Amino acid sequence: MAPRPHTFGIKSVVVLGALGALLTMTACAPTLKQAGYLQYDANPATDIAVGDTEAAVLDKLGTPSQTSLYDPTEWYYIDQVSMKMTYKQPKVTSRNVTVVKFDKDAKTVAAVKTLTLADGRALTPAQEKTPTRGRSLTALEQVLGTVGQQRIDNSRDTDPGRQRRRE
Repeated sequence: MAPRPHTFGIKSVVVLGALGALLTMTACAPTLKQAGYLQYDANPATDIAVGDTEAAVLDKLGTPSQTSLYDPTEWYYIDQVSMKMTYKQPKVTSRNVTVVKFDKDAKTVAAVKTLTLADGRALTPAQEKTPTRGRSLTALEQVLGTVGQQRIDNSRDTDPGRQRRRE
């Protein structure tokens, strides 16, 4: 008896179709990215109380994400979650900034404030360009502008650090 050629049955087609649909759906699943201060067991907004010392804050929360540039008594614990769909730009879905303000003299917590994504502001950068002196050269002027202006001289190759610009 000759071997029968293998044919796909209805079960095989259904399994392959389900597998293809599963692969298609997972390719479009969003990717979540956590960045910044990772709070596993600690929540800065509730764990820190007014009157805690700097050492207690460091013990509970660790090193801050950022300190204020102008006032080193302000510490920031920042975290955010962003979501990215395949080819689109990532979108920030949540952001928490906990500001811990210390008293300068006593080195204890004076205030704790939590800011969320709703507290942020959208900033639009200025589109103006800084003007430069002179005129703009075309690409051809840039390439041909130095032709014939320089001499090729190999006499200074022995000490290249002492070369000076020729006028």
